Amino acid sequence: MIQLDEKIYFYLLTVIPVIVVLFIVVQLWKKRTQNKFADSQLLKRLSPDKSTFKSTLKLLFFLLGLTFITLGLVNPKIGTKLETVKREGVDVVFAVDVSKSMLAEDIAPNRLEKAKRLVSEIINQLASDRIGIIAYAGQAFPQLPITTDYGAAKMFLQSMNTDMLTSQGTAINEAIELATTFYNDEEQTNRVLFIISDGEDHSEGNTKDAVEKAVEEEGIRIFTIGVGKAKGAPIPIKRNGVVESLKKDAQGEVVITKLNEEVLIDIAEEGNGEYIDGTNTEAAVERITEQLLQMDKKEFEAKQFAEFKDQFQWFLGIGLLFLILDVFILEKRTKWLAKLNLFNEKEIE
Repeated sequence: MIQLDEKIYFYLLTVIPVIVVLFIVVQLWKKRTQNKFADSQLLKRLSPDKSTFKSTLKLLFFLLGLTFITLGLVNPKIGTKLETVKREGVDVVFAVDVSKSMLAEDIAPNRLEKAKRLVSEIINQLASDRIGIIAYAGQAFPQLPITTDYGAAKMFLQSMNTDMLTSQGTAINEAIELATTFYNDEEQTNRVLFIISDGEDHSEGNTKDAVEKAVEEEGIRIFTIGVGKAKGAPIPIKRNGVVESLKKDAQGEVVITKLNEEVLIDIAEEGNGEYIDGTNTEAAVERITEQLLQMDKKEFEAKQFAEFKDQFQWFLGIGLLFLILDVFILEKRTKWLAKLNLFNEKEIE
């Protein structure tokens, strides 16, 4: 397990392309100026010991030195010990709708990005709960199994998009059925499922059965979060971020997708949960946090890295070595290096 203490120093790496561009500009200027003074053959006679490639090599060493020193300033730490700690929490699974209707932009920037932001903000409020993530459209796909690694959860969350599942449609029942397999701790009494969707459901009959089974057999409480607006919006078809057209039905009419609160409300009521309007992120997250705090916490064991050791000294050492090489390497040719002909300079002559 690696930790980075001072990530802000990564901004120093933005200097590297600037230095490369300046180096190229200076080299072109020098070459143009020298050509005005004399031709290339005469210049070689006047300065026979000048190396063609040493300046590039010096630049490479300098950039490597700068890169490693930057990594040293970031101070990477490596966890050297894995220990088991006791924590209390609730098992929470997020089922995120990734069907094409989630591309509608009636909520900025679109429904899917709004859903991802909601889940991310909820995760920020959690303390020691275990979380899992499911993506679903025409079928459900396990995105992240139950874990206490919130960083990994956010990473997987941000990678979700409407192209990750080839089967289109919206089968909420698939998400609920898959969620029942996520809760692998039989002693956990509080199992929560959050369905984040616009409410479009192409399997309404099966959804009711899935909800009943999840509640009665698995003891899962199902909450729903609605994203979108009742008046609806078209589904844009984009390429490279530019809208090319709008999705149309078989008759050639533009499809208008609307938030179906009734479906989400019914699921929440049958699932012993609550429907939450996701329009206002802050209000929705606050309400969800209140609900989770009211639930009894189950004690469980979790493994985490401890005793992180600094590794900055290795990077600083390597960085200083490259800078020293940059200082001591001269741009003129050296006899032993000329004999090796590492840079094919003899062939160029």
